[in-house]
Amino acid sequence: MQILYSLCYWIGNSPMGKVVHDSAWMFPVIETIHLFGIVVLVGAASVLDLRLMGVAFKDFTVSALADRFLPWIWAGFAVQVVTGFLLFASEATKMYGSGVFRVKMLLILAAGINALVFHFIGYRSVGTWERDPVAPLSARLAGVLSILLWFGIVGAGRWIAYS
Repeated sequence: MQILYSLCYWIGNSPMGKVVHDSAWMFPVIETIHLFGIVVLVGAASVLDLRLMGVAFKDFTVSALADRFLPWIWAGFAVQVVTGFLLFASEATKMYGSGVFRVKMLLILAAGINALVFHFIGYRSVGTWERDPVAPLSARLAGVLSILLWFGIVGAGRWIAYS
């Protein structure tokens, strides 16, 4: 794990990491943009998740909602990656030792795996069930898991400040 720590040390002491860390206003501005990005990402993903779970938006087909909200999900995710890396760079060695940060990263990985599995397995047959008010069990489980993971990611992100 020494190589991982060395990488974190290098990132934290890079010009980018130093600028964000040493500035009185950059971290709060970047964090605010990060929060807006998570609102867009989790908000849009929750619409799809709630439809998959059969809880809301039953009058819309799954693919119509996906067409409408996936661009927002990807935009929010892009904002998260950029701002998240900048925030990480400003405190990289601190994050290296943070168990909560590691949990957050594992939850993000799990959310990505959940989305990939659903997209390549469950979504392939969407044409046969997307008009049903309640999706098949696999789609409902993907929706439940997604919403739980994203809420966990948000919670872990907030918890990092207190760990």
